[in-house]
Amino acid sequence: MSKILGRLFERNSIFVATIFAGAFAFQGFFDVAINKWWDAHNHNKLWSNVKTKFIEGGAEEDDDDE
Repeated sequence: MSKILGRLFERNSIFVATIFAGAFAFQGFFDVAINKWWDAHNHNKLWSNVKTKFIEGGAEEDDDDE
């Protein structure tokens, strides 16, 4: 473990590149995880889930504008 950390801290450019790569990987993982949580938490509340109900029920609307 100390050899790995020694290689990362050996040069500033390697350290900065490691930080950027780690941040980029974390951002991708975090984005996917939050989107999956959001979709699971809001199931049957999102347009993609209720669109068929509105399309099927669209022909049955009554005109009460009179």
